Amino acid sequence: MRYDRTVHLDTDFATTVSRVREALAAQGFGILTEIDVTATLKAKLDHDMEDYVILGACNPPLAHRALETDRTIGLLLPCNIVVRRDGNRTAVQALDPNTMIALTGLDALRPVAEEATRRIDAALAALTASGADS
Repeated sequence: MRYDRTVHLDTDFATTVSRVREALAAQGFGILTEIDVTATLKAKLDHDMEDYVILGACNPPLAHRALETDRTIGLLLPCNIVVRRDGNRTAVQALDPNTMIALTGLDALRPVAEEATRRIDAALAALTASGADS
């Protein structure tokens, strides 16, 4: 089972991160956290790796609806967006919201997953609309 929704862009890493923030904001997602995996692994393990950042995105109305259905669903909310170098391109990856239903079996989460999927797909489509290839 695939659990990601991924697009690849021909833009540089910093530009892509900025565009991802804008595309998510246009779909009602705010960025609550940012984890610079590259810098963390360098600082803690002296390990060099490609540019890799995890953006902790949240759409409060969707999160609220999901949490009202199942308090434990916070473990599976589609909040992490990964932006990473993938060869000479930049990958943007989001957790497929349908993973919530597949793992919990809670059909009551379907409306939330469907709306989250629509919004995430719209954000990813906005990125690909100007110079990307999925």
